[in-house]
Amino acid sequence: MNLPAPEFDLRAYLLGSTAAANWAVERHLLDRSTGTHGTFSGVVRFSPTDDGGLAFREDGTMRWPTFTGPASREYLLKPADRPDALDVFFADGRPFHRMSFTPETSQDQHWCDPDTYRVTYTHNGPDRFSYSWDVTGPRKDLLLTSALKRQG
Repeated sequence: MNLPAPEFDLRAYLLGSTAAANWAVERHLLDRSTGTHGTFSGVVRFSPTDDGGLAFREDGTMRWPTFTGPASREYLLKPADRPDALDVFFADGRPFHRMSFTPETSQDQHWCDPDTYRVTYTHNGPDRFSYSWDVTGPRKDLLLTSALKRQG
């Protein structure tokens, strides 16, 4: 793992030197209960918000045995109590989890009744990062791994 410096500014990293930043995303989807595999390929766009955070918009194509087609999602990333973290909210304002690469905060979880979603973020260098969601519970048993690479 390639850890960022202690004074790491996550917002600046995601945004880069542009007014808005695009990151290519490749996601592997595994339903462990059935052995079903799928993929998502697309682009994540980070753009500044008035509160000092970032808007997160993901668009791409999902491929799953029962569905192939466009997919998208949106989140709001708001300033946290430290510069190396951002608090992630659903588009409707509900809290989701904390995003960070530092060892003490790179993992978080979210309860979505009746399942638990556990996320781990990894800094892979100046233009790459990844994260994985381990989803377990009575309804889901999923592993979702995403690799992002800065475009341009």
